[in-house]
Amino acid sequence: MMIKSLNTKKNRSGRTTNLRYLLCLFLFLQAFSFAQTPQNNSLPSVGTAAILGKLEGVAIEGKVQSPSNQPTPLQIICVFEYVEGDITSPQSLPAAANGLLHVDHALNGLITDLRKSGKFAGHALETILITPSKGSVPAHKLLLVGLGNRNDFTPELMTNVGRVGMREALRLGVSSYSHASDLKDAGIDSPTGLVATNVVKGAIEAYETELYLQSKGLTAFQPLEKMTLLSGQAFFEPSGAAIKHFIKTYHTN
Repeated sequence: MMIKSLNTKKNRSGRTTNLRYLLCLFLFLQAFSFAQTPQNNSLPSVGTAAILGKLEGVAIEGKVQSPSNQPTPLQIICVFEYVEGDITSPQSLPAAANGLLHVDHALNGLITDLRKSGKFAGHALETILITPSKGSVPAHKLLLVGLGNRNDFTPELMTNVGRVGMREALRLGVSSYSHASDLKDAGIDSPTGLVATNVVKGAIEAYETELYLQSKGLTAFQPLEKMTLLSGQAFFEPSGAAIKHFIKTYHTN
């Protein structure tokens, strides 16, 4: 009986060693395989930019950037009617990725103050043009465009926002401008691609109207060279893909 017991212990010990060896080998192979597999989930770095196409001679650019750090003759940002803590709520983007919050901080809380006091209520398509103080943001001019009540928001509104932005850019005579919708910054779970394409659609339609009036001798304006749509890192690729598709099919619709 003693000999049998010793053999059993030996067999169990051998099996345990084999199992440990196989487990270690499996983990090693898994780790090696993971290291050799290209990782496709890395986000584009801040500052990444790409020309997505052209419409009516205007280059449409996508860029990963906060509007607080974007050098441009004109920066457009969109804001809803004020709700206490709306750009710092759990539904809004975290502070590190919240471009609207960055601009507000750079302007010493001006955007919150304007909305909270009612001096700029943020009603749908309401606008106010600001000349930022030197050293606050790199934009020469800052245009706030109202989006109205957040509970009434629909992506279709962004087409008219795009029109408003383009007409203001042409009125100011800038050669380029940047647009930041800031919907997710404000806690709205909006369809990224649709919002981006609606902004471009409205802007180009407004530009085409001005071209038509110009052909009739009824207006004059400096041609726009570039329109840049700013986005967060996670939204650069989906918005870019949607805009590329829109540009490709624009004149076939």
